[in-house]
Amino acid sequence: MSVVPAEALTGSAPDVEEPAAREAAELGPRARLWPSMAAVYRAQLSRARVARIPLLFVATFQSIGILIMMRGVVDGGSQAESVVAGSAVLVVAFVALNLLAQYFGQLRATGGLDHYATLPVPPAAVVLGAAGAYASFTVPGTFVTAAFGCVLFGLPLTNLWMLLAVVPLAGAALSGLGAALGLLAPRPELATVLGQLGMSAALLLGVLPPERMPGIVLFARDLLPSTYGVEAYARTFSAHPDWALVAVNLAVCAGVGVFSLAVATWAYRRAAVR
Repeated sequence: MSVVPAEALTGSAPDVEEPAAREAAELGPRARLWPSMAAVYRAQLSRARVARIPLLFVATFQSIGILIMMRGVVDGGSQAESVVAGSAVLVVAFVALNLLAQYFGQLRATGGLDHYATLPVPPAAVVLGAAGAYASFTVPGTFVTAAFGCVLFGLPLTNLWMLLAVVPLAGAALSGLGAALGLLAPRPELATVLGQLGMSAALLLGVLPPERMPGIVLFARDLLPSTYGVEAYARTFSAHPDWALVAVNLAVCAGVGVFSLAVATWAYRRAAVR
């Protein structure tokens, strides 16, 4: 009988395990950002469709009620343009900022982030997918509000197509802000309060005509990302719009959107590891 050296036994185990480990590693490739984001988007859209549609009606009726109220204060001109544009973007603020802050606040409090942490998806895909799903619900209400306001104040309907650029850009900026507020708030109740405060700021600073605001309020208005979407859409009512200025406002809104979504992604990573 021949005796096998111990060195041979200890050296053979890694040779057997190494191919198996390499094969196991090849079975689980890392998920890419865009397919993961699309999967999260579809899942959030199907889950939120039933629960959020009634709230979308509330957001739309709220903006229409503000238009009717402001009709007794503002007659027309540039002030009417600001009121209509601000009321349309307010629908985006209600859903993308207020409701998304509440959603991520509850998700963090109930341990829902642990579920997403077990999935092989990048953190940015979770934030972008949820933000995109919530922002998608604002499109019908925004168009209805803008069309109603144009008819109410006698403004042209020809540039409603501009909302196709305003809604996603303002929605990205406000969704990132709402997600960051919900993820950074230590308690879900505080996330709800912050979301409500953000929507109130969008109401006061976006709907009211800037000509009647004091200087310090105008400074706060410049800090709110949705006001750049309001300015971009309001300037299209002119007979000869300054498209360069419209593009600048949209570019600012897009830049703020990228920054706010990046902050929300960082907040997600920070909350998921706790």
